[in-house]
Amino acid sequence: MTSFDESCDEIPIHRVRMDAVRRHSEALDIPLRVVPLPWPCSNDEYVRRWGAVWSDAAREGIDSVVFGDIHLADIRAFRESALAAAGLSLVFPLWGRDPNELAREMIAGGVRARVTAVDEARLGREWIGRAFDASFLDELPPGIDACGENGEFHTLVEL
Repeated sequence: MTSFDESCDEIPIHRVRMDAVRRHSEALDIPLRVVPLPWPCSNDEYVRRWGAVWSDAAREGIDSVVFGDIHLADIRAFRESALAAAGLSLVFPLWGRDPNELAREMIAGGVRARVTAVDEARLGREWIGRAFDASFLDELPPGIDACGENGEFHTLVEL
């Protein structure tokens, strides 16, 4: 499941085109559910549009939604509140993990990804396009979350 900016067919902030997400879905042989959103999008509109997708999923027998959140309690609380009406269980398998350990574990496990976007107040544009690898982690400035959990950067896994 993912949402995207309906005006440009791209995931906002991450700067990932939906054709890339569709290719990932096909490569993994996992059905893709999408939620087109206006940009900018209010929280009310976000919850309304996502609510329809979550309710459909529940009616089709899906009972859980898995999120990759690590430590942002406000985001987790928003997700829990937004999904309450759908009757779906929320699963946070990475919750509480140390981002530095998790990032290195992903890389050691063979995950290959590239930086697609940065928060330019925290990282320069020269980080865009870099491989998410041990060198990337070693060169991150102090205070930057190794998984980009605070929005410092976003990545896309390479196929």
